[in-house]
Amino acid sequence: MAFERVALIGLGLIASSISHAMRRAGIASEITGHSRSAGTRAEAARLGLCEVRETAAEAVRDADLVILCVPVGAMEAVAREIAPVLKAGATVTDVGSVKGGVIAAVAPHLPATVRFIPGHPLAGTEHSGPAAGFAELFDNRWCLLTPLPGTDPGALAELVGFWTALGARVDTMEPEHHDLVLAVTSHVPHLIAYTMVGVADDLRRVTASEVINYSAAGFRDFTRIAASDPVMWRDVFLNNREATLDILGRFTEELFALQRAVRTGDGAHLQEYFTRTRAIRRGIIEAGQDTPVPDFGRTPAARGH
Repeated sequence: MAFERVALIGLGLIASSISHAMRRAGIASEITGHSRSAGTRAEAARLGLCEVRETAAEAVRDADLVILCVPVGAMEAVAREIAPVLKAGATVTDVGSVKGGVIAAVAPHLPATVRFIPGHPLAGTEHSGPAAGFAELFDNRWCLLTPLPGTDPGALAELVGFWTALGARVDTMEPEHHDLVLAVTSHVPHLIAYTMVGVADDLRRVTASEVINYSAAGFRDFTRIAASDPVMWRDVFLNNREATLDILGRFTEELFALQRAVRTGDGAHLQEYFTRTRAIRRGIIEAGQDTPVPDFGRTPAARGH
């Protein structure tokens, strides 16, 4: 592999899973890392995820590949700190859910001697922290890379090879298109999940115990999504406003149409709509991005962990 030394900045679920997957694949001789939290650094050291450093600058020194695994809102400060000590020829990438915001925050601070290739592995769970990671997290999941104009094809190929070795399927796209696609597939669904759980919390005519004890599968899955890291999702929405608002507007139009169909008793419209959307679920299963089992394949046995 092209990367003898890999630095992980941020040591949560994604970074710890990268560490486990790298060791499984045997593709790095040295892994260093840093977290702003002393407690997280101590836990990562106890788990043996990497050689933990006290600062981000110390962690990236002499690294061939630097992966920024911090919330989008923290990217700029990290980029400023590490820029002076980055190794010439190193590749810098990230795992953020938004690409336009990350590029604006990071690219201006990096020296011309490094290759910056933004990335986003479409993998995760509702859990966070160093202990939440596992080597299989990226298996058969997509990692989207959004290379900037003028990106060295060789550097891009090396990063594709890295993620492929971790078990991921890799695709490339324009940063703006990435943010629109993710607004549809991830960002707005999360916002809807947060809203629905908030509605249940605010609806005083339904008690908290009833919401918890009698949750049907749909609401349970909303709560799984809504349990995701609040800091990360705050930064996602603040940094992907345009695409999120675009898709929210379209969602509102669709919701009004369904509301009208329910009010007027238009069963034909409802059935046609549900039949069409059901096909999307079948397509996801056929693409190998989920399983048809009732728990959506999220049990440890089903995900291989």
